[in-house]
Amino acid sequence: MAVYKEIINKICNKIHTGLIDFSEPRSEASMPTQASSEFITNKQQGDWAEEVIFRAINDNSQNIVAVRYGKSDDLVAGDIGFEKFFNDYQAELDTIGKRPDILLFKREDFDETLGYDISSKPSNEIGMYVTKAVAGIEVRSSAFLINKYTDETNRIVRENTERAIKLRDDILENYIDLLSQKRSELIPILQQLNEISVRTIDFRAATWRSSQRLQTLSLKLSEIKKCLKAIQKRNSLSITPKVEDLKVVHKWIKNFNVPHFYVQVFFDKVYGVSFKHILELISNPELEDNKYFIEQDAKNQNKTTIKIPSQDGVCLAETVTEPEHHSVRKELNKGRLLFYVKFDGGEVYLDAENFESLFGIKL
Repeated sequence: MAVYKEIINKICNKIHTGLIDFSEPRSEASMPTQASSEFITNKQQGDWAEEVIFRAINDNSQNIVAVRYGKSDDLVAGDIGFEKFFNDYQAELDTIGKRPDILLFKREDFDETLGYDISSKPSNEIGMYVTKAVAGIEVRSSAFLINKYTDETNRIVRENTERAIKLRDDILENYIDLLSQKRSELIPILQQLNEISVRTIDFRAATWRSSQRLQTLSLKLSEIKKCLKAIQKRNSLSITPKVEDLKVVHKWIKNFNVPHFYVQVFFDKVYGVSFKHILELISNPELEDNKYFIEQDAKNQNKTTIKIPSQDGVCLAETVTEPEHHSVRKELNKGRLLFYVKFDGGEVYLDAENFESLFGIKL
C-alpha cells in the first residue's frame, strides 16, 4: 500500500505549474502593519468554527481525540509582540509547513500529559507524537446560512427558467419568420431550450433596429441571454482552500505523513473534503468551472482561492446551532481603538456515518 505522502507527491506532480509550482519555494509574506475590525471579527469567527468542531468530536467520540495544534494567538498587527509572532510563524512555515488547526488521534495514542492543546509546543518537541495522528483538519468558516442561500439561488434559477421558456415559446410562435431570414441557426437552439438545457445552452445575441418587430425580437433574445446568465452563474457556496496554502500544507504532509482535510463551517451546516481530493480536482483542467473554480477573493486580500461547491464535499453536520455574539473593544498600543464581534457557544451535530466516510475512522 502506497504511503500517503507519496500519493500526494504524485498528484502534485500532475498539477500545472501555471497554477502552482511545488518545486519553487513559497512566496514571502509581507507583515501586515495594522489590523482592522473586519479582520479581527473574521479571525474570531474562524476561532469559533475551530472550537465547535473540536468540541463536537471530543464530546461525541469514543474512539478518537481532537487536539488543538495550529498556531494561534490573540496578537494582531499593532499589538506589542506581533512582529516576533509573525516572524516565528513564517520561519515555521519554511521549516515544517503549515500546521492544521486540529489533529485527530486514536484514543490509545493520545498523550494525556500533553493534553488537548499542543499549539504552543515547539515542533521539535512533539514531532514524533504528531506522526501518530490519523488526520489533520484545517477549519475554514463562512458567514452564511447555506440553507437560505440555496433556497434563494433555487428561486432565481426557477424564475429565470420559467421566463426563458416563456420567451422561447413567444419567439417560436410569433417571430420565426424573422429568425428564418436573419439568424436561422437560432431556431434549433431555441427549440432545444428546456429546464435542463438552460444550464448549458448559449448563443450570440443580435441587435436589429430596422423595424419594430426586429427591435422587439432583439430585446426578447437579449432577455433570454440575461436569464441564461443568471441560471448559469456559479450559485453554490464553497469550500475555500487558498492556492498559496497548498505548498505549505504539502510541506507539512511530507514531514509528518498524516492525511489532511479541509472542513468548512457554515452557520447551519458543515462540509468537508480531503486535501487529496482537492489536488485531484485541480490536476484536471477539464473540471475547472464545473467541479471547482479559481478566483481572486476580494474578501481575502484578493488572494487566489480554489472554490469547491460545498455540495460536492461530504456533509459532516446537517445541523448547527448559532453562537451568541457581542461587541468587544480592543485598544492597540498607540491608543487606536477597534471594535469587533466575538462568538460564544453554539453546537455542531456531527453525522457519524459521513464522518467515517470522509476521514476513514469511526467517530
